[in-house]
Amino acid sequence: MKDGVNGVALGVCIFFFVAVTVLGFLAARWRRAENALHLDEWGLGGRSFGTWITWFLLGGDLYTAYTFVAVPAAIYGAGASGFFAVPYTIIVYPLVFLFLPRLWSVSHKHGYVTSSDFIRGRFGSKSLSVAMALTGIIATMPYIALQLVGIQAVLDVMGVGGGDSTNWFVKDLPLLIAFGVLAAYTYSSGLRAPALIAFVKDALIYIVIAVAIIYIPYKLGGFDAIFDKADAAYKVTNPATGKPRGSLVTGPQAQWAYATLALGSAMALFLYPHSVTAVLSSRSRNTIRRNTTILPLYSLMLGLLAMLGFMAIADGVGKGVKGYNAQLAIPQLFENMFPSWFTGVAFAAIAIGALVPAAIMSIAAANLFTRNIYKDLIKPDATPAQETKVSKVVSLVVKVGALVFVLSMDKTVAINFQLLGGIWILQTVPAVVGGLFTRWFHRWGLLAGWAAGMAYGTWKAYQQSSPTQSHFGGSSADIPGIGELGYIGLTAFVLNIGLAVVLTLVLRAVKAPDGVDETARADYTVEPAEVEEPGEPGIAGVPEPAGA
Repeated sequence: MKDGVNGVALGVCIFFFVAVTVLGFLAARWRRAENALHLDEWGLGGRSFGTWITWFLLGGDLYTAYTFVAVPAAIYGAGASGFFAVPYTIIVYPLVFLFLPRLWSVSHKHGYVTSSDFIRGRFGSKSLSVAMALTGIIATMPYIALQLVGIQAVLDVMGVGGGDSTNWFVKDLPLLIAFGVLAAYTYSSGLRAPALIAFVKDALIYIVIAVAIIYIPYKLGGFDAIFDKADAAYKVTNPATGKPRGSLVTGPQAQWAYATLALGSAMALFLYPHSVTAVLSSRSRNTIRRNTTILPLYSLMLGLLAMLGFMAIADGVGKGVKGYNAQLAIPQLFENMFPSWFTGVAFAAIAIGALVPAAIMSIAAANLFTRNIYKDLIKPDATPAQETKVSKVVSLVVKVGALVFVLSMDKTVAINFQLLGGIWILQTVPAVVGGLFTRWFHRWGLLAGWAAGMAYGTWKAYQQSSPTQSHFGGSSADIPGIGELGYIGLTAFVLNIGLAVVLTLVLRAVKAPDGVDETARADYTVEPAEVEEPGEPGIAGVPEPAGA
């Protein structure tokens, strides 16, 4: 790591940060509604986004600073196993094409703001709805924290804030400023802020990756040299484990873990609260279907992004530094390879790539609390204006919680809890996805299955160790009855749905009371007329493309 502050890179990064901050506050005036004090407006952007905006919003939602830093860091640390993120983002789109349009239709028909709203309406069960809401909130919190970790990685490499001996306030001041600005424009503009900023974020990321995938291999002697150096590095024995560091190609012993992790991650991805929020902000069912066909373009970007992990090895990033943090590998690679001005562009892409999803995640968590805990359990007669005010305050509380988490705990703890978040979110699949297609499951069976899956998944994750930690050291364990190493979340999901099926059979046999379903079959395919308005104002006055 270079000594001192990279002034040029810092200046460029600050320029883009100020630009997106201005956009964030201007977003409050963008497509302004007559009644801004309504959760549909603040929390879902008026349910008015077309294909063009939704594509950037979902991309900004799913491809975060953590993705930018952690995916190539996984390749850097272990090799081919880190590529699981690429197939799972390919698998996910055919899956969500089946159920997301149904979720949009029924939510539009009944005014649902969260997936827990749908569960309450479908199964007539507040307890099941609250369970799903709490799952979404606790799974989202560490995800927000990891966005701040991504910003910290950039600040560390730029030399901003001083070393470990620096006063804590001075060291963390840049992160505190970024957090304060994020909190302010999210509170003011709601979902419109990240929707507007996502255009800048994705443009920067595409530019940086396009340049990196051409320029860095040229500097390092081509891909042959990169793969040769990476292969040699992976074969070196790790003293802590007595095994090779990793592998350039996934071996037979890791194939079950690789496949189950990819499948389980694909099943969970669009059930995260921030994903649902972005989907429900779309103005039509067709918008969702179109997006599932064009979002795979991001998977191409992700594959290229993962290749940066090999390049970091070839460049010798972190080589010989005891206890080197792999999360710094990509920011350090950029600083080593690029001119200072373009390093600033790359760092801005990562930092803004943290702000967009952190804003959406905090809004989504606030919506869950407001609709499914505050309104359902505390103040059932809350007005739309009261809901919006509560959601705004809770979005701030969620951000503060994430900030405290990052500043007070070891960063690996945040990563471990994010891995747990994937396991937890996967346990909502039977209720949400199952409920979109059938009313056969009994609400008590779904609740029991959820509890069993959550307990098993958390317990097995707690048992996993690594050379650096005693618990939560990984997300894979032996699959009972098969003996192969597999993703804990998928095993917990099988237990979850198996128990839900058995208990549903028993409960229906004894005629246990079932909840009232407020939805009708036609609600899941309703497709309101999509109004196309020529010259509709888009970003910076640019009209949305035809068919958007």
